[in-house]
Amino acid sequence: MPREVRERQMLDAAVEIFARRGYAAASMDEIAELAGASKPLVYLYLNSKEDLFSACIRRESEALVTAVRSAVDPEASPDGRLWSGLLGFFAHTAAHPDAWAVLHCQARTHGEPFTSAVCAMRQEIIDVVTQLITATAREACAAEREISGLAHALVGAAESLAAWANTRGDAAPSEKETAATLMNLVWAGLGNLMNGRCWSATRP
Repeated sequence: MPREVRERQMLDAAVEIFARRGYAAASMDEIAELAGASKPLVYLYLNSKEDLFSACIRRESEALVTAVRSAVDPEASPDGRLWSGLLGFFAHTAAHPDAWAVLHCQARTHGEPFTSAVCAMRQEIIDVVTQLITATAREACAAEREISGLAHALVGAAESLAAWANTRGDAAPSEKETAATLMNLVWAGLGNLMNGRCWSATRP
């Protein structure tokens, strides 16, 4: 079997075990068994448990960023571009719940170098979202700092909503329903910005 195929099998098995057991409790024996490989072969290909976990994070981060980027329709209206990007995000996280669990839960709780890898992935998605809302926000003459803040807030909301949706089991909403939930929240605000209606605190 080609090494590329064998490594993919090992990573698939590792993602499933890390998502199910957590990084600390995950066993290389269990990963090897699920992959249909010997433990020495797993170590030969991927060196250590830490390196294996890092490889999982890199692969799943790249897959998620690619899914979001490729989902965006550059010819769509501002709301259409944002909608397609959100739909791509939620479709990917719904289709790969173990990968999302590794990225959103496991990698963030075990320190370096895992945290840095996830932060880099998150920044890439924030950059994509910033591009998606820049045209809309600029029409409303929003400042660059405000645009950046909106992008960070949107990504944070998307992450939380994906985590919620993936724990609903049989009651989980579809990716379109999840994306629409966030779109309804976000576009109400961005739509007002486009029309020059900005919220301001009222003083007593």
